[in-house]
Amino acid sequence: MNVLLAGSHGQVGRHATRILAASDHDVRGMVRDESQTPEIEDLGAEPVVADLTEDVSHAVEGVDAVIFAAGSGGEDVWGVDRDGAIDLVDAAEAEDADRFVMLSSINADQPANSPEALREYLRAKAEADEYLRESDLTYTIVRPGPLTNEGGTGRIRTGAGLDRADVEIPREDVARTLVAALGTESTYGETFELAAGDQSIEAALGSPLSE
Repeated sequence: MNVLLAGSHGQVGRHATRILAASDHDVRGMVRDESQTPEIEDLGAEPVVADLTEDVSHAVEGVDAVIFAAGSGGEDVWGVDRDGAIDLVDAAEAEDADRFVMLSSINADQPANSPEALREYLRAKAEADEYLRESDLTYTIVRPGPLTNEGGTGRIRTGAGLDRADVEIPREDVARTLVAALGTESTYGETFELAAGDQSIEAALGSPLSE
């Protein structure tokens, strides 16, 4: 597939860009700043400069799939995490891209049960997730627990209502899951939580994801 990765310069995005570039996919790495393009090229992707708070239609031209791994870092949750994602969904539909994998967050379905500092972000993510579900795109929504910078193990667990006491996961494993989900039909139309675990990514994605 020709894949657009939104947020390719982010911490998860850099892992995903590298993994995509090493696969059979053609990857276009979307960044907001022209100065970030050399690093995206070094990771093996074709950079495209686009700001999620502005028109992004040029970024999706000719792509088959989108992975949304962008984020505002809490600086503009409504403009980037919600509206930016929504605008990219619209652009993908207009381009007939069909496949869309969304990086969301655990507790996006229950922001009121999360620390107050996270609630606005989680509400923004929840609204973006719901908009994607109501679109005509073949979607997958991945909701990982707290992210770490530890090396990836390639082993995860998925489901709904994972034990919140133990849901951390390395960013590298989140990236591998996003990429693996692209062509895994069992993830189509699914929303699932993600944490470090004992199953290989391939095996976990073939299991019931929302149970």
